[in-house]
Amino acid sequence: MAKDDKNPTSNIQHPTSTKLSPYLTIFTSWRMAIMVLLGFSSGLPLPLTSGTLQAWLTIAGIDLRTIGIFSLVGIPYTIKFLWSPLMDRFVPPWLGRRRGWIILTQLILMIGIGIMGVISPRHAPLMLATLAFIVAFTSASQDIVVDAYRTDVLPGVERGVGVAVFLTGYRIAMLVAGALALILSEHIGWQNTYLLMAGLMIIGMLGALAGQEPDSNISPPKSLEEAIWGPLKDFFSRRLALIFMLLIILYKLGDAYAGTLTTAFLLRGVGFTPTEVGTINKGMGLIATIIGALFGGTLMIKLGLYRSLMAFGLLQMVSNLSFMALAWTGKNYFMMIFAIAFENLSGGMGSTAFVALIMALCNKRYSATQFALLSSIAAIGRIFISPSAGYVVEYTGWATFFFLTTVTALPGLVLLWWLRGEIALLKKD
Repeated sequence: MAKDDKNPTSNIQHPTSTKLSPYLTIFTSWRMAIMVLLGFSSGLPLPLTSGTLQAWLTIAGIDLRTIGIFSLVGIPYTIKFLWSPLMDRFVPPWLGRRRGWIILTQLILMIGIGIMGVISPRHAPLMLATLAFIVAFTSASQDIVVDAYRTDVLPGVERGVGVAVFLTGYRIAMLVAGALALILSEHIGWQNTYLLMAGLMIIGMLGALAGQEPDSNISPPKSLEEAIWGPLKDFFSRRLALIFMLLIILYKLGDAYAGTLTTAFLLRGVGFTPTEVGTINKGMGLIATIIGALFGGTLMIKLGLYRSLMAFGLLQMVSNLSFMALAWTGKNYFMMIFAIAFENLSGGMGSTAFVALIMALCNKRYSATQFALLSSIAAIGRIFISPSAGYVVEYTGWATFFFLTTVTALPGLVLLWWLRGEIALLKKD
């Protein structure tokens, strides 16, 4: 076992270390403050080009066919790996390779979101759609470089907590740009709401300006050709690269499969009202996810990457059985609260360890491209298996469906156990 595994906090030095638990001092790192600010910046634009925008279009009286077409503006989020090599290769003339790109994308987002607010959906829907696409493209680009910055700047011992803090900021921003924006629109109008959301991008900019550029010894690719092919050659030159890709596809598959129809199950399967589902599933579920991410990130300091992945993966798998129990008991508020809390707590823990795994697999020279590519690969399993969910429920019932989602999680855990030695060898710097 490596020295860092025996004493994972040995290389953390903070002035408050004598007053706090060694596993809490990590939260006093300046990097944690930067992570929460950048997480907020990453989460804010997404609802403004999806759910919140859809609500605005609906209230403005836009027909459903047009609203459906607007959903296409989210395409950049799924294909962002295509232009990520540009952000590895080229270095802006200010603040360095990572923070320079972050500030640039944040400025464009601030301007784009602000302009969206002054466009009328009824009089200029095409212009609004075009601008929403530009905002989504820039937001996806910000995600690319923020993910790379997080990968480059966080040492191994801080990855779990860093990811958890980042996800906390991200979730808060989605709540602000989602639920809060809808409430504000009724009082100050859509134009002022979008202008306010644009102003909130300053929070992320403060994070980028206050942060430090990653190690200057990390040199960017020397050519665009290297930026495109270098990340692939680097990753696939590793031992068991294809098996690691399979693990990335399978690890969260059972959790994602169950989540495909969770809302439909609560509404139609057991008969809870939309208000009950919105309050408990969305509200309490968000809080539980944040707590799970923070708790999981802290545990990772003690457990290390492999044991965290295994423990949190087992919890994710077992949490699906709580929905099976709810299907058996029927409309039971205690079981509903337990199932939602359990699922979101374990899901937050699992997501923290999973993102830390992807970060550990990235070469810092190509972290923008490799992280974007690996995170896109992670969605492959969900995309292909999710459409079958409705058919499975129709033929087997809800209880059997949730049992099958539990079984779906097993291959990923078996593969994880098989790769335990390789995971232990991943870089901890």
